[in-house]
Amino acid sequence: MADKRDYYEVLGVGKNASEDEIKKAYRKLARQYHPDVNKAADAEAKFKEVKEAYDVLSDSQKRATYDQYGHIDPNQGMGGGFQGADFGGFGDIFDMFFGGGGRRDPNAPQRGNDLQYTMTIEFKEAVFGVEKDITIPRTENCDTCHGTGAKPGTKPQTCSVCHGSGQQEVVQNTPFGRMVNRRSCSNCNGTGQIIKDKCSTCGGSGKVKKQRKIHVKIPAGVDDGAQLRMTGEGEGGLRGGPSGDLYIVIRVKSHDFFEREGDDIYCEIPLTFAQAALGDEIEIPTLTEKVKLKIPAGTQTGTYFRLRGKGVPRLRGIGQGDQHVKVVVVTPSKLSDEQKELLRQFAALDGEQTHEHEQSFFDRMKRAFRGE
Repeated sequence: MADKRDYYEVLGVGKNASEDEIKKAYRKLARQYHPDVNKAADAEAKFKEVKEAYDVLSDSQKRATYDQYGHIDPNQGMGGGFQGADFGGFGDIFDMFFGGGGRRDPNAPQRGNDLQYTMTIEFKEAVFGVEKDITIPRTENCDTCHGTGAKPGTKPQTCSVCHGSGQQEVVQNTPFGRMVNRRSCSNCNGTGQIIKDKCSTCGGSGKVKKQRKIHVKIPAGVDDGAQLRMTGEGEGGLRGGPSGDLYIVIRVKSHDFFEREGDDIYCEIPLTFAQAALGDEIEIPTLTEKVKLKIPAGTQTGTYFRLRGKGVPRLRGIGQGDQHVKVVVVTPSKLSDEQKELLRQFAALDGEQTHEHEQSFFDRMKRAFRGE
């Protein structure tokens, strides 16, 4: 745990940061290190680090625990952590010196491994939700032997060396006394069982590799970096144990026109000088339709207008966010003689003096080199 950075440091916020500050910091960093955008070698690692920090600090209960104990999870004892580190080896050390302690039953049911799948979806699919079929490779219990590894009609036998414990004891006499070293049984490889007649389908492992087709429902309003959990869709368990879970990490493609910030979306609309000065009514694309927007006379470039309820549906709430429209006044690069004359008249009426210069690119370069 000593190598893990402080979660507040990872997100670049103070320990008294509000939920909104934590959310904004996460979204900024998630966009910065998103592997689809950032091609640096360490981008994915930093993206995962940011996601891990946000998962803890965005949850009030996890954050309170983290503030008190740091990276140590009190529910897992002194050796645990938010990553669920496994320190089961300490039991073997104590058994070796004291010849006691509890043992794990090698034949007990064991939960299957969790799987992770990264799904990339379109911007509007994240906004409105989508259903997709995915295919994942995973290990499942063999249908021929039902996971026992033994040929149909037979069953595994108890190991004659360890008598089903899966462990062997080696006694050593040392200057410090008689010591007992416990290790995995070499005869059964720690399983406690011997399979004489192996299943021809799985070769005695009890497992087979399969391509599993799964139907996934992505809820409306899901954001980039979100994680969906599908219980029981991971790898099959051992000896009748439950299957693991499947975690689907969502990555959302960028949009050509819209940008997303939480439940709100942003866009830019160009205006001509005349539209900005005189006012106008224009059409604005939204996520679902086109709407009318009145531009007041004298609107300045960079002004924002809000379209209420035209944003993203709230994932865990009622209603939708808003759409923010930024207007940008575009200066024409090519004018006709008539247009130039009209602008000169406009400037004169406003009391302005114009100094028009037309020179080639090479003329400007020469003047720059001469220091003029």
